[in-house]
Amino acid sequence: MGERRYGLPAPETHTTVRPADWDGEDLCGREHSRIAFTEVDMTEASSREAIFSECTFREVRFDASAHVGTAFVNCTFKRCVFFDATFTGCRFVGSTFAGCAFDLMKVDGGDWSFAALPGADLRRATFAGVRMREADLTGARCEGATFREVNLSGAWLHGADLSRCDLRGSDLSSLDPFTSKIKDAVVDLQQAVMIATVLGLKVRSA
Repeated sequence: MGERRYGLPAPETHTTVRPADWDGEDLCGREHSRIAFTEVDMTEASSREAIFSECTFREVRFDASAHVGTAFVNCTFKRCVFFDATFTGCRFVGSTFAGCAFDLMKVDGGDWSFAALPGADLRRATFAGVRMREADLTGARCEGATFREVNLSGAWLHGADLSRCDLRGSDLSSLDPFTSKIKDAVVDLQQAVMIATVLGLKVRSA
């Protein structure tokens, strides 16, 4: 179960929506605060510049949904499904995920700083150009995933499996190759030098 960092409790919700069929719903511009969404079907829903603040999502399906510039700030996601969902320039700052499925999820840009994804199965997810400063990826399963040009500075990567990951262009300053798996990961030259230095190797041009 994912927990909020530093022991902070999840925000209390004041209203509950359940169950509900929002299949194909246009959520553009909507604002929701401290609402609990339970068993809501958001398959193929779309949003642009919507705001979800301190909301809780339980067993919500985001399958094939598309979101642009939408904010999910300090939200809690429990047993949600993000199959083939697309998030472009969205914010998930401080949000927590537990028991969620992320198959074929695509994240392009946006800010996921301080997001908690401990133990998450991200093996078939793609993150590109995303800000994930101090995100909690402790024990995350990321084998074969894509993290291109991702800011992972200060991220918690202890026990994360990054085997076969495409990590090119990402900030790996928080990566400890002794506590994370990186076998067959794809990195650029600068990253390779950094990892070699951490391992105690001396890198020379000739």
